[in-house]
Amino acid sequence: MMEKQTAGRDLLGDFAPKFAELNDDVLFGQVWSRESQLSPRDRSFLTIVALTTKGSFTQLEYHLKKAKENGITKEEISEILTQLAFYVGWPNAWSAFNLAKEIWK
Repeated sequence: MMEKQTAGRDLLGDFAPKFAELNDDVLFGQVWSRESQLSPRDRSFLTIVALTTKGSFTQLEYHLKKAKENGITKEEISEILTQLAFYVGWPNAWSAFNLAKEIWK
């Protein structure tokens, strides 16, 4: 079971309370907790692909750490990002690799 997410409330609760609620309670509370439908490891895999594709590197750092916690290995992240380079662009993969190498060192 995933720990309760509070980042939305911690970082944006005063400024954007509804967004913070949706982040913590719906995205991480309801969607990520549906482990019988899709494992946390698989959700991490998909999220890394989506964020790398979009170039959302600020959010990618958190999700790379979560992916490591969810069992994605250094070898797997290297293979994921290498594959992505050919489909979503070399610069996106390069940027993701710079984050990943710090997390998996």
